[in-house]
Amino acid sequence: MSLEDPITATRRWLERAVIGLNLCPFAKAVYVKRQVRFVPSEADTPQALLEQLGDELRLLHATDPDEIDTTLIVHPQVLTDFLDYNDFLDVAEGLVAELGLEGEIQIASFHPDYRFAGTDDDDIGNFTNRSPYPTLHLLREASIDRAVAAYPDPDVIVERNIATLEKLGREGWRKLMRE
Repeated sequence: MSLEDPITATRRWLERAVIGLNLCPFAKAVYVKRQVRFVPSEADTPQALLEQLGDELRLLHATDPDEIDTTLIVHPQVLTDFLDYNDFLDVAEGLVAELGLEGEIQIASFHPDYRFAGTDDDDIGNFTNRSPYPTLHLLREASIDRAVAAYPDPDVIVERNIATLEKLGREGWRKLMRE
């Protein structure tokens, strides 16, 4: 991780990789409408992050989607180890359920060392979920449903993303992320 401001780095990643490479064909619309909330977290313990996550889940649920459609909680000081982060996701999903938000909000996960189950650490496919800092992405399920319904073939997104990253390669990824 760099010494750069985490929100600036996350915006650059979103603009260059997620939107720029079209890794998520649904991201551009909410980003250009300024419906993405970027939350810098000062949490330095999993418990503090969980409390902040609860606050952000409640805020997103209570706010009109035209104002905030999705939230990125960037937490550079906690859960920097991917395995710890991955374990925390179960706790985070439990909080979604506890707040009665299952079926309304889901959490997508991004981490600098993201690794899908059954892959090697350096597998290029892992880069689809590699962000500059550990990040919890809160998504409204209704927004996801609308976006997927409008997309011609959402099942090809994962395969297309892997093909895009294979073509780009690790050096291309590093170049894309550099200033």
